[in-house]
Amino acid sequence: MTALEVARLRIEGSHAVGGATGLNLRIEGGTRMWVLRYVFMGARRRMSLGAYPRIPLSAAREAARVALGLRDSGIDPLVDRANKREAQRLAIAQRLEFDKAAEAFIQEHETTWRNAKHAQQWRNTLATYVSPKFGAVPVSEVDQAMVLRALSPIWKTKTETATRLRGRIEQILDWATAHGHRTGTNPARWRGQLEHILADPNKVAPVKHHAAVPFLELPAVYLRLAAIEGQSARALRFLILTAARSGEVRGMVWDEVDLDAALWIVPANRMKAKREHRVPLSRQAVAMLRAQPRNQLVSHVFPSNRAGALSDMALTTLMRRHKLEAVPHGFRSTFRDWAGETTHAMRWSCALRTASTQKQKRLTVAAT
Repeated sequence: MTALEVARLRIEGSHAVGGATGLNLRIEGGTRMWVLRYVFMGARRRMSLGAYPRIPLSAAREAARVALGLRDSGIDPLVDRANKREAQRLAIAQRLEFDKAAEAFIQEHETTWRNAKHAQQWRNTLATYVSPKFGAVPVSEVDQAMVLRALSPIWKTKTETATRLRGRIEQILDWATAHGHRTGTNPARWRGQLEHILADPNKVAPVKHHAAVPFLELPAVYLRLAAIEGQSARALRFLILTAARSGEVRGMVWDEVDLDAALWIVPANRMKAKREHRVPLSRQAVAMLRAQPRNQLVSHVFPSNRAGALSDMALTTLMRRHKLEAVPHGFRSTFRDWAGETTHAMRWSCALRTASTQKQKRLTVAAT
């Protein structure tokens, strides 16, 4: 057929146009598409070559001849086209810059982070230490040398920041690999890689534990707190009585408390381990809660002046103001020291291992 004859075709169906074996113009529902029919290794195949008239007759014939040439050389034209499209997609994906990958990672995960400040901390550290080094580099090209250029200058001077930064880079590159933006090993991985290049962070900057009150001095500290008015002082005393975390006490609401059963149930969404925590309340803790003013319009047990939760610095500020040489979280350490030195109670992790061992022994005996 000539180009004019093809332009005049209106009847629905397939029309062989010649110029290349198996080339047809398929007319259906008002659309016209070029279709190449061919046989590859005994199987009948149909390959779309584009829409008419966007693809003119001459271009369709040339495309059909190229496809038939591949077929004759032992290559399936459909598979060849799919492979080329995938290669092009990967090439585009691997041009994603590290900074853009980092922002995409943060946006995907920030809704799962408990602390609203967490995302901003990620952005700040990456902008300060990574962006100037390789932020504009495609993630597919980020290598170990680039990672070290970002980490080495602060590894010994800002060790905690550097170790967190390394983990963040690693997570972003793992995300990029999972999304097809890069391949190969992760150059920011610690185990088996950077641990052989960078100094052990625990030796460079040994872990500094939270300042804690010695347990023998705790009764005196508790009495000092009891003499202080305000919700922060009450919350801090309750924290001491329950060995709970500051955030758990500050976020505590009346619906979590059963005074008759002397039980406080912290829901999973407020726990660090994401598991419900049942806290037995001592008689002193129950007495404190019964004496605590309660307003039907306020849900928090220890509300702030604005009727919401106390701020994350409220308890720390109180301790500083009254010159208590410790931090709220340190009272958990005080409790642990007291339990370890004056009682026969096991550490929780040891108790879990013991229970698991005993359960295994019972299963073995039952089986035999």
